[in-house]
Amino acid sequence: MVRVTSTLRRDLLRAVAGGALAAGCGTEHAARPLAPAAPTSPSAEPPAGPRAYPGHPAQITHGPRSRPQVALTFHGQGDPALARALLTTAERHGARLTVLAVGTWLDEHPDLARRILDGGHDLGNHTQRHIGINTLAEADARREITDCAERLTRLTGSIGTWFRPSRAPTASPLVTRLARAAGYPHVLSYDVDSLDHTRPGAAAVTREVLAGVRNGSVVSLHFGYPDTVAALPDVLTELGRRGLRAVTTTELLS
Repeated sequence: MVRVTSTLRRDLLRAVAGGALAAGCGTEHAARPLAPAAPTSPSAEPPAGPRAYPGHPAQITHGPRSRPQVALTFHGQGDPALARALLTTAERHGARLTVLAVGTWLDEHPDLARRILDGGHDLGNHTQRHIGINTLAEADARREITDCAERLTRLTGSIGTWFRPSRAPTASPLVTRLARAAGYPHVLSYDVDSLDHTRPGAAAVTREVLAGVRNGSVVSLHFGYPDTVAALPDVLTELGRRGLRAVTTTELLS
């Protein structure tokens, strides 16, 4: 049984009242002018940038199977109230997430870049406009990567820790090469797909994640869906019962 706390219910009602939700991996957004960076605390530590992980392939689908850790990775776009609810829920459970942000989403909600980092989460690049990057010509694909990297740099001082292609679980050889040239040694894929973007209901999201997750798993989830917000407490509770810690992808591979 999926439980929705009063706090989550309040956040969901606010989100719905704010307008229609933006789909996680099914909606394209037109590019908008870059919003000014949100102010950062002078005491904030500089965000980490990409690093290479020797022994791991160019496209990473999972971490070590020998340690009881998993990475919950979120495609970052959609209603900001839902994003904040997911981040808060994770933090209350002692979990840390990996957020792959869409550049146009950062344009609309620049404060969320700092919010993600201040919560101890990883922040990365999920292209600028969230279109099918593997189908684009080389120059257009390069722009999708570098435009989002520019947003991240202006908002946080770093291009982020990870790159994930849009509208595809893995990157083509061309996109992998372009990502490396932009400063991302690895493409971050996943071995468990929650299918939350299909809106199957919170119970189905929970079942899908828990059926596939194991040591080292990288799970694909999305901001922007009430089902995911409602499912996350039960997912985290069951992971804890199994002795699995939800950590950033950086920690998973370190």
